Amino acid sequence: MSTTSVPSPTSILRLGHAQGDITPPVGIYHRMWGAARHDKATGVHRPLLADVLILESSGASDGDTKTPERSKNERFVRVQLDHVMLSDQQTDAIVAEIPEIAGVSRDQVLVTHSHSHSAGFLLPDRIPLPGGDLIEPYLASLKQTLERLTHESLEQTRPATVSYALGRCDMAANRDYRDTDQDIYCTGFNPDAVAEDLVIAARVFDEDGNPRLDIVHYGCHPTTLAWDNTLLSPDFVGAMRETLTAQTDTPCVFFQAPCGDLGPRDGFVGDTEVADRNGQQLGYAALSALASLGPSGHDFAYAGPVVSGATIGTWTWEPLTDERNSATHRWVGETFHVDLPIKQMPDTSGIVTDLERFSKEQEAADAAGDTIAARDAAARAERCRRWLRRIAELPEGDSYPYRFAVLEMGDALWITCSAEPYSCLASQVRRRFPHKTVLISPVAGDSQVAYLLPEDRYGKGLYQEEPSCLAPGCLEKVLDAITEAIEKVTGSPRRPD
Repeated sequence: MSTTSVPSPTSILRLGHAQGDITPPVGIYHRMWGAARHDKATGVHRPLLADVLILESSGASDGDTKTPERSKNERFVRVQLDHVMLSDQQTDAIVAEIPEIAGVSRDQVLVTHSHSHSAGFLLPDRIPLPGGDLIEPYLASLKQTLERLTHESLEQTRPATVSYALGRCDMAANRDYRDTDQDIYCTGFNPDAVAEDLVIAARVFDEDGNPRLDIVHYGCHPTTLAWDNTLLSPDFVGAMRETLTAQTDTPCVFFQAPCGDLGPRDGFVGDTEVADRNGQQLGYAALSALASLGPSGHDFAYAGPVVSGATIGTWTWEPLTDERNSATHRWVGETFHVDLPIKQMPDTSGIVTDLERFSKEQEAADAAGDTIAARDAAARAERCRRWLRRIAELPEGDSYPYRFAVLEMGDALWITCSAEPYSCLASQVRRRFPHKTVLISPVAGDSQVAYLLPEDRYGKGLYQEEPSCLAPGCLEKVLDAITEAIEKVTGSPRRPD
């Protein structure tokens, strides 16, 4: 039997969106990199943005925010921030009022990050450091901004159709580089490995078929700008958004994809033009994908033969059938968690001793004018600070409650999860559910447990293993947990591996 219809991935729902500038003040603590020689941000490259999306069932009624039915699963709030990460406590504080405003539970407020490493490093242990005094006032202001954007997004919530297109972009590359001369792994461009290059570009249409919003989903660490950069920046994300908006005249939202093993091919520089170039490359790839979309609410269907010089098989865009229309309205959303084993933690007293030693070495090197030695000592001291923070914030016991959410919206699955998984998490979920368009956004909420890498990548000296608080095999446990959750939410079994 020949295929006579190619479904266009579609979600029909009610959606609201509001976007606002959340650029921190110049002078805030900025140093994300151990090799950096500055603490405070000296200026702004491009503005940092926040996006608040209201996502709700197409059957929800206008203006109704607090019905018992709604509080179950009919509405989720997606908060997207141009930050590297925040702690659980900070996240809870900045969204504390959003459940009341939106009429949802706290579990239905999903906070994700672009993960830009140039957005300022705002975790609580940075407050005593230079520029850290600006962190808490800034977060208080961010809280107010998010509350305002939530109100605006609710006011803009109306019927919408989301159409999805797939593209490719090789701006991101595998970053697990083997330096055979030094017999070590470095974090940088690895030309010998294949990297995930999928771009999912989604366009949100109103009831009249007019574009309202574009969404770009792509996996790549925003690490174009590194230790030599002293400017607040969304990294490549800023130029990507501007590239799309200049062509479409609609807002653009960036959703990060799993990228524990991915970073820009051209990265770790101080030149903002490189970040802009990377963003333009991704932006044009997304525009190319969006150009392939047909009219909203249509599938591509075989229209029959036409006798010409050859017998031509013609295809055309047809409105969704009743069955397809019903499927694209499907809405289910739930939050889950899986307990993951915590690996053996290092002794904190030893870390404190190391921190004191490296700090003294840095001071001595600075006094002697040895910039390289000072930089290296500062980087090692920074690793100690981060380990102390991670250990202090771990829950009691030997397991970590890893949280994630699964939303089925028509033909698409929107998944958020914490930490920084390798890109294979997304590709394997897609292989298991090929009939769905899958968007997985990591760095959702607290990411102090750091990386999730495949079990066979442990013990090789990779950077990602060092800061991870989780034991080998946890990525596979997360994959299976997400698989089970999707089966529960959709009622459809996975495809066998």
